[in-house]
Amino acid sequence: MEFDYIIVGGGSAGSTLANRLSARSANRVLVCEAGEDTPPGKEPPEILDSYPGTAYLNPRFHWTQLKVSTEVVGHNRDPNAPPPKLRKYEQARVLGGGSSINGQMANRGAPTDFDEWHERGATGWRWKDCLPYFKKIERDLDVDDEWHGQDGHIPVRRVPERQWPGHAKALAEAFGRAGYKYLPDQNGRFEDGYFPITISNAEEKRVSASIGYLNAEVRKRPNLTISTLTHVTELLFDEERRCVGVKATVDGRPQEFRAKEVILCSGAIHSPAHLMRAGIGPARHLTDLGIPVRHALYGVGQRLMDHPSIALASFLKPKARVTNKETRRHLFVGMRYSSKMGGAPPGDMFVVGASKTSWHAVGEQIASFILFVNKTYSETGEVRLRSRNPGDEPEVEFNLLSDRRDLERLADGIRRLTPLYNDPAMRNMMSNPFPASYSDKVRQVGEINTKNRILTGVMAKLLDGPGFFRRYLIENLIMEGYTLQDVCNDEDAAEAFIRGAAVGVWHASCTCRMGAESDTMAVTNNAGRVHGMAGLRVVDASIFPVVPCANTNFPTIMTAEKIADAILAGH
Repeated sequence: MEFDYIIVGGGSAGSTLANRLSARSANRVLVCEAGEDTPPGKEPPEILDSYPGTAYLNPRFHWTQLKVSTEVVGHNRDPNAPPPKLRKYEQARVLGGGSSINGQMANRGAPTDFDEWHERGATGWRWKDCLPYFKKIERDLDVDDEWHGQDGHIPVRRVPERQWPGHAKALAEAFGRAGYKYLPDQNGRFEDGYFPITISNAEEKRVSASIGYLNAEVRKRPNLTISTLTHVTELLFDEERRCVGVKATVDGRPQEFRAKEVILCSGAIHSPAHLMRAGIGPARHLTDLGIPVRHALYGVGQRLMDHPSIALASFLKPKARVTNKETRRHLFVGMRYSSKMGGAPPGDMFVVGASKTSWHAVGEQIASFILFVNKTYSETGEVRLRSRNPGDEPEVEFNLLSDRRDLERLADGIRRLTPLYNDPAMRNMMSNPFPASYSDKVRQVGEINTKNRILTGVMAKLLDGPGFFRRYLIENLIMEGYTLQDVCNDEDAAEAFIRGAAVGVWHASCTCRMGAESDTMAVTNNAGRVHGMAGLRVVDASIFPVVPCANTNFPTIMTAEKIADAILAGH
C-alpha cells in the first residue's frame, strides 16, 4: 500500500501529526501503532480515569519487557563488577502513547529552555517561536489571557480548591507560610511559587493526544488510516539513502507499507532503536552487532536524559485523604523554586504533592512530596541495541546523577522540604514522615490484581490502628532503611539514599537531538529530518536538544504541531 506519510508510533507526537497532515486532503497518511486503539466512545475506562494509576500501573498498556538502569555507569567501569540494577520503566504501548497513561500534567517548561534549544543549534525554536504552538494545543477552561489558547484540541483545567482533600489544602498553607508566592496559573509568567496543578482533563476524564486529536470527525477522513496492533520491524530504503517504507507485523501478520516519507514518533528509547537497526547510528556499535552501516551518525541513542527524582512520604490521617467522590485526582498542588546552586537558572527545581500514592488502600493512606531536578545537567545516558532482533528491547542506561550538581540539589531539596512537616496544617493532616523509594517491592504491590487488593486492604486496617504499631509497620515494612534525620543531617547518608532511590519521572528524551549538521551529536535538523538521509524524520521527545523544565507531554505535542507546519510548508 502506498502513502505520502507513514507515522511510526501513535503517541502524543504521532496523533498530533496524523491530525495535521491528514487535514490536507491530498495527503495519504498511515499511523502504525503497536498497541491497542482507544476509539471514541470505547476508550478503556482505565485510560479515561482522572486518577492515572489505573493506566500507568496496568501492563496491558506497556512495553512490558523494557527495563533500564538509572545509576551512574562509568565508561571505565570494571567489567567484572556486578551489572547495574535494572528497573522496569513504564513506556506506553497504546494509541495516545504516554498521554494515555501519564499523570495528565499540562506544563510547558521555562522560556530559557527553548532559548537554549536555539543556542544548541535548533534554530527557530526560541521561546517566542514555541509559545504560539503551546497556545495552539490547548483549550483552557479556566484562563483566557495572552499566555493561553481557547481553540485547541486538548482541554486543560485546574481542580478547584473546594474539591481538594485536606492534604492538598495543608500543603498550600505550608508553602504560603514558608514564604513561597501563590501563582494562580503555573503556565502564565514563569516565576517561583506554588500553584494548582494544570491538567489535560475535562469533566473528570483524561483527554489524551489520541482522544483530542484523533476524534470521530478526524477518523472519518478517507485519507487517514490508523493501524493499531501494528509493530514496525524494519525501515525500508532504496539505494540512495532514501527511506521508502516500513515492514510491520499487523496483529501478528507480516505486511509492508510504502511512503514518500517515514516519520518516527516512537519516543526517545524506541526511535533511536529503529534508526540503529536500519544502520543509522554510531558506526562501532553497529559493526559490533553485525549491522551494515548505512549512515554513521554518532549522536543516535546518545545523551539520553530524564529528570532525576526522589520522594518524601508520610502517613495521612483519615480527614486528609482523597475521598474519590468529587474527584479521583491525586495531584493538586505543585511548587517550583530556584536552588541558586551550580549556576542553575531560575525555577530549576520542582515539587509536586501527591495526595495518594497508588490505587490501593495503602496508597490512599500515604502522601508524598515528589521532588525532581527541573533543570538537570546529567546528560550522559545512552540507548544501545542488545541485538539486531526488533523483538528485543534496547539496553538503556540513564546515568541520572552523572552531574553531581543534580545530586547536591536533591539533597538541598530534602533539607528545604523536611521543615514543612512541622507546619501546624501539615501536622494536623499527617504523621510519620520518611524518605521513600519507588522500589521493586513498591512496584510489585502496585500491580493491579486481586492479591494486591486483598493484601493492601489488610495492611491499611493495621496502619489505621494504634500509633506505635503504625510506626513499627512503616519502619519495618515500608521504609528503605533511612530516616529523615539521617538524610538531612548526614551527607553520606543523604548521598547513599539519593543514589539508591533516584529514578526518572518517565521523561525520556534527547537521543536524536536537533542541531546543525556540523554538530557530531545532532541527529536531525530543525524540522526533524535525519541528517544525511532522505524521506526520514524523527518527531518526538528524542529530538529535544535538552529536556525542558517540564513534564514532556505538552512540549512533545508542541514540537509535533510546529514540525507539522514545517512539513506542510515543504521543509
